[in-house]
Amino acid sequence: MSDPDPRPRPPEPPLPSDCCDSGCAVCVYDLYAEELADYRARLAAWMQRHPDAAQ
Repeated sequence: MSDPDPRPRPPEPPLPSDCCDSGCAVCVYDLYAEELADYRARLAAWMQRHPDAAQ
């Protein structure tokens, strides 16, 4: 049976080759920054629900 409230997993960072360096309106690094902010928020909420969990 799987954990009903698993610890959030961080997003995979983009590889240097994922960015085309052409000044895209939404770069892979922008998307990663958004995913990382979301992960940090989800992790903070999870840590509140699991105060005894190791950092």
